[in-house]
Amino acid sequence: QVQLVESGGGLVQAGGSLRLSCAASGGIFIASAVTMGWYRQAPGKQRELVARITNVGRTNYADSVKGRFTISRDNAKNTVYLQMNSLKPEDTGAYYCNLETPGQYVYWGQGTQVTVSS
Repeated sequence: QVQLVESGGGLVQAGGSLRLSCAASGGIFIASAVTMGWYRQAPGKQRELVARITNVGRTNYADSVKGRFTISRDNAKNTVYLQMNSLKPEDTGAYYCNLETPGQYVYWGQGTQVTVSS
């Protein structure tokens, strides 16, 4: 059974840092993914793209996180990371990892909560 498991969330003060991890298992390999992304959802808001990385290493970011967040992938560990620096209260939300296969199927993780206090 394919699983994406996020970890690394928590409570941090504004200006602090967190690193989120998304580990894939169950017979799926991130090296074969077309894209892997991090999304977030704040209470009462729609889920939004935070950062995405393609199978050739191309990245794109939401304007609100450019220069502060970095997405990376370690194919050997079958894991994608999101390094978040200079966190702001508006970064608060549930962060979800997703993976798109070449067949355009999308898997989602269960999410990890990030709370940034002012």
